[in-house]
Amino acid sequence: MTESVPHVLIIEDEKEIRRFVRMALQAEGLDVHEADTFHRGLIDAGTRRPDLIILDLGLPDGDGIDLIRDVRSWSPVPIIVLSARGAESDKILALDTGADDYLVKPFGTGELLARVRALLRRQAKEADNNAVLSFGEVRIDVERRVVERSGAPLHLTPLEYRLLVHLCSHPNRVLTHLQLLKAVWGPSHTTDTPYLRVFMGGLRKKVEVDPSQPRHLVTETGVGYRFIP
Repeated sequence: MTESVPHVLIIEDEKEIRRFVRMALQAEGLDVHEADTFHRGLIDAGTRRPDLIILDLGLPDGDGIDLIRDVRSWSPVPIIVLSARGAESDKILALDTGADDYLVKPFGTGELLARVRALLRRQAKEADNNAVLSFGEVRIDVERRVVERSGAPLHLTPLEYRLLVHLCSHPNRVLTHLQLLKAVWGPSHTTDTPYLRVFMGGLRKKVEVDPSQPRHLVTETGVGYRFIP
């Protein structure tokens, strides 16, 4: 099995800066996608599932701070801010909102790439720590994307798999309907709560001993769901 290439999403409205950053990242062997607006960037963050986001705060149709806040409600993806805003208060706001790092324009390619590598290493280490998830009779090998129950292969659809892994990655934490819909289906499905309930029902039939009285995938009435290991 070949190792997957990390995917980076650049959200930046200045064409020359996008080109400059893209060429630097591609020279590092990374897969790169570009978005030039707030709206396009938010959609791509949800549908493309990048391993890292590089974000300009001054977008033509929205503030990057709001984009960070939205993404952080459903994803822990590392975010590096590139901005002309150099005031300490701007850096603090971005970092407190959920950015992982902050570079002020103009910036050097070497420094940007060093920070990209550091965040991707951290993410890979965290993924290794969560490579195998288990509860009850169920075992999930995240690296191989294999799910077993009592040692036998358990077939899940791609969406069922993503829903189960996302829940299992946040043990004992209440995840709202909105958070789950954004994380699994993307920002364009935030009102599809009935759809979520159907998938949850199907998932419980496959992983719970008694789906009518689930022990692990528990409903928080009117709010969302909680995974109990």
